Amino acid sequence: MLTTKQKQNIIKKNQLHDKDTGSPEVQIAIISKKIDELASHLKTHKKDNHSRRGLIKMVADRRKHLKYLEKSDKERFDIQAKKIKA
Repeated sequence: MLTTKQKQNIIKKNQLHDKDTGSPEVQIAIISKKIDELASHLKTHKKDNHSRRGLIKMVADRRKHLKYLEKSDKERFDIQAKKIKA
């Protein structure tokens, strides 16, 4: 679970302007952080199938956001894709 401070820090790092909280970049960054945390949870709790299902849904959601970003603005997509791989 992301705390409010963690979420605010992610938003500050990825926002396009001061009041940006819903751009694809911000949403992808938040989902990516949640995926990382849930993946580490699943490493210790291997039989937690309910959380595994949530992880799969989050990965699909992130993929949809990336696909949208790729269609709308290829340059922003390339930058975001590099952040995810790093």
